[in-house]
Amino acid sequence: MTIDTAVLDLSDAHTDAMHELYRHLHAHPELSMQETQTAAFIQDELDGLGLETFMSGGTGVVGVLRNGDGPVVGYRADTDGLPIAEDTGLDFASTAKGKLADGTDVPVMHGCGHDTHMTVGLTAARLLSENLGAWSGTVVFIFQPGEETGAGAKAMVADGLWDRAPKPSVIYGQHVWPGLSGTVSISKGTAMAMADSWKVTVHGKQSHGSQPELSIDPIVLGAHMVVRLQTVVSREVHPMSSAVVTIGTFHGGLKENIIPASAEFTLNVRTFDPEVRELVLGSLRRIISAEAAASGAPEPDIEEITSFPQCYNDPDTTTELMTVLGEVLGDDAVIESPPVMGSEDFGLLAEAIGVPSVYWFFGGHPKELLDGDAPVAGNHSPYFAPVIEPTLTTGVRAAMTALLSRVGTGA
Repeated sequence: MTIDTAVLDLSDAHTDAMHELYRHLHAHPELSMQETQTAAFIQDELDGLGLETFMSGGTGVVGVLRNGDGPVVGYRADTDGLPIAEDTGLDFASTAKGKLADGTDVPVMHGCGHDTHMTVGLTAARLLSENLGAWSGTVVFIFQPGEETGAGAKAMVADGLWDRAPKPSVIYGQHVWPGLSGTVSISKGTAMAMADSWKVTVHGKQSHGSQPELSIDPIVLGAHMVVRLQTVVSREVHPMSSAVVTIGTFHGGLKENIIPASAEFTLNVRTFDPEVRELVLGSLRRIISAEAAASGAPEPDIEEITSFPQCYNDPDTTTELMTVLGEVLGDDAVIESPPVMGSEDFGLLAEAIGVPSVYWFFGGHPKELLDGDAPVAGNHSPYFAPVIEPTLTTGVRAAMTALLSRVGTGA
């Protein structure tokens, strides 16, 4: 369809309101699945725009904007912050605190840019609600919690999201990243990696360090596992496939002359292909079990920490979107990019109802910063501070373009 580009233009009042919204959200982050105040704020904003709203998945918010007959389209924005002490120097920097699941007090920051995502989603909802004559159909705005832990999309789907909201024919989403502000980057097909994280508890037999013959040393055993696990990618995965296995932590023992009864380590796996994922995870389990058996140790315990689904961009839908984005933003502002090893739970929302989805990135840094000699702060950095403009306006125009390209034309 031909998009009425006038609908995409933000007035000075819209821009001022958007910037104020962003500063507020940036200064008030909350941890994953604890976004209570954030959810209340979003719901109030959507209610004020006349959308039908309901809570889903604990701290998720859904806003439904109905505007006569026409297609149903979905748009998702994530809402959670990270346990990071902000060091951006912004005058609206976060000083918020939160508690981890174990009760530890931590600083909280929107170090991944979800404040940007919420701002874009709410601004798009405002523009659509104020321009009902330019389109027809239904838009479902999904403000999803717990993306950082992979819990949010699962929680919303399990809570009956698609039993309560109209089912869209396509779902869109986007993420700010340390690319050039004013541009968007899209992958056709696989967009982001699947990710699996485990905690492995290795059981041994305690003894004094002077009597190793009486022990089953879980530290030595765990060390053998760690080294052997690194052979999975190099010796079991096809060279043309992609996989990453990372051992992120290893803990065992309290004193240098005491062999402990157990040790534990955590690992993270990234893969693009479901078959490669199953191969790698199966090989990891085989090695962990076999190394324990080789040491005469009990079977280790493997506990899943997080699991992120495939993030796949339907090729045809992506091609269509890239075409209209090029018409609106300019062809030089739309970049086809390879998939990234980062992970997202966005794909589960569309997978749950068997519809296509498209997920893209929009840049947050000015050219002079990217071309400079100083290190460029990326997502999850205490220094991550996307430049407000043209980042926010580009995000809004990209979101609006995607939505308007799929709904019906106005009266």
